[in-house]
Amino acid sequence: MGTLSTFPPNPASTRHAAIAPAILYFGTPVAVLSTLDAAGHPNLAPNSSVWWLGQTAVVGIAARSRTGRNLVESGEVVINLPSTAEVDAVDRLALTTGRSPVSPRKARAGYRFVADKFREAGVRPLPAETVAPPRIAEFPVHVEGRVRAVHPLGGAAGPDTADLLAVEVAVTRVHVLESVRMPGFANRVDPQRWRPLLMSFQRFFGLGAEAMPSRLASIDEEWYRG
Repeated sequence: MGTLSTFPPNPASTRHAAIAPAILYFGTPVAVLSTLDAAGHPNLAPNSSVWWLGQTAVVGIAARSRTGRNLVESGEVVINLPSTAEVDAVDRLALTTGRSPVSPRKARAGYRFVADKFREAGVRPLPAETVAPPRIAEFPVHVEGRVRAVHPLGGAAGPDTADLLAVEVAVTRVHVLESVRMPGFANRVDPQRWRPLLMSFQRFFGLGAEAMPSRLASIDEEWYRG
């Protein structure tokens, strides 16, 4: 029977410490969400709380934000994914809100109301194909989708009383620039060409070189479609 390996005590610099961080953004892709309000006015909102499973996206959003309300009311969204090349457009949208008046809490943090987010970011709207909100022409990836379910977080009874929502989005179409497609494949993104913009603890980063070959990459991508 094997025995556990023993190591000398860790020096202080490598010792774990219990902490209570206010945010847990250890590194997630950045998205800009396009939505429409009840009057059909578009809003853009940077977001770094999106994750994917199969053909479903789950978006974490503040329930009382303009985008949160739009998702609940209209049920449609475009998840625009920037590369590191579009970081300036994303940053121009930081500290802006599509909701007026600005809440006192956000005002104290420096947020201001902006009606035309496309102009603010210096980007152009592009019609979507399966949903009403527009895409961002300059961004390399657009994921169109419809809200399938809204999950209030924190034990709230419904979206109206929740602070945060997890919004389940059924993907209806994906658009990518030709420059990030994998040569020889109709429906694949080339991870060597796609350089997503990442956020880690409020700061922007990009991907480095591939760390090492992945055993998971030995599975053909089409296996996941089933």
